[in-house]
Amino acid sequence: MISTIVWGTGNVGRAAIRAVEAHPALELTAVLVHDPAKVGRDAAELAGLDGSLGVLATDDAAAVLAARPRAVVYAASGDIRPDEALADVIRAVGTGAVVVTPALYPLYDHRGAPPEFRDPVLAAVAEGGGSLFVSGVDPGWGNDVLPLLISGLGTTVDAIRCQEIFDYSTYEQEESVRYLVGMGQPMDYEPLMLAPSVPTMVWGGQLRLMARALGVELEEIRETMHRRALDTTVHTRTMGTFEAGTQGAVRFEVQGIVEGEARLVIEHVTRIHPSCATDWPAPPGGGDGAHRVVIEGRPRIEVTVEASDEGENRSAGGNATAVGRLVNAIDWLMAAEPGLYDALDVPLRPAVGRLGRKQR
Repeated sequence: MISTIVWGTGNVGRAAIRAVEAHPALELTAVLVHDPAKVGRDAAELAGLDGSLGVLATDDAAAVLAARPRAVVYAASGDIRPDEALADVIRAVGTGAVVVTPALYPLYDHRGAPPEFRDPVLAAVAEGGGSLFVSGVDPGWGNDVLPLLISGLGTTVDAIRCQEIFDYSTYEQEESVRYLVGMGQPMDYEPLMLAPSVPTMVWGGQLRLMARALGVELEEIRETMHRRALDTTVHTRTMGTFEAGTQGAVRFEVQGIVEGEARLVIEHVTRIHPSCATDWPAPPGGGDGAHRVVIEGRPRIEVTVEASDEGENRSAGGNATAVGRLVNAIDWLMAAEPGLYDALDVPLRPAVGRLGRKQR
């Protein structure tokens, strides 16, 4: 069994605990938390599982890493603390652990990452013998391996569009939703995530991955941005009230330009409530979220993936599939050479040993 720790118990961390517990090759040996109120609580309770896993949450990262776990699922946020997240990951890799995380956007495509992100990780790999695989929660597989897989079914491919269509009303990360994305803020407020060049920083690496796999050269990356205000005040179960006239929906594209055309596109359509921007794309069947890949060409191919999880927090399904991609890569990474890996290196794995296996 591969001793595995989960670092962080928010939207991603809860799903990570469940994924590690369900994996036949992994053993959950520690859970790290930041909130003092979570210290001492059983991992099962934090993850929404029945019964007990016998693993109590701790905030002592030094002690947990000193025990030299073989794998770390780093689920703490990197959105508003990228330097701290990078430092944490470097510490874990330096102990010789395999680390998987969605927290470090610049390392989606590590070959094109800034040296200040890439070089310290490579130094930790060389010193400690660990590995790192970074993939997104938007979800990563929807912007790299899935569109590439589907593209191979076509005769000709003119363009590839990857869409995330998401309703934040059941999400549980208020600080990011209100301040990073700007939901509920005045329309003249500039959210950090929507500032010029930031979408490229976050999703440009996935465009470069697709271009590399397809054997084409990106001439440049462009951005488009559209925002809509709420017509009426809305109330959400997890994040309270969002006032009329404040930002209620965002639609943007990060476009990879090939031969003068936007041929690789990552598009996000996000709302705080279904009543906002009803003319924009919506999840089929009125759901809370969907991930769609459209291959324009011959034939035209469209695939939509919907996932649900955590009862009322239905939007957690996307997080759960992104976490599944990361956690299910751990045993493959354990068998590989130490190094820094991306989505093109790590195969999408079947759920070996989990067919019909029930979780508490």
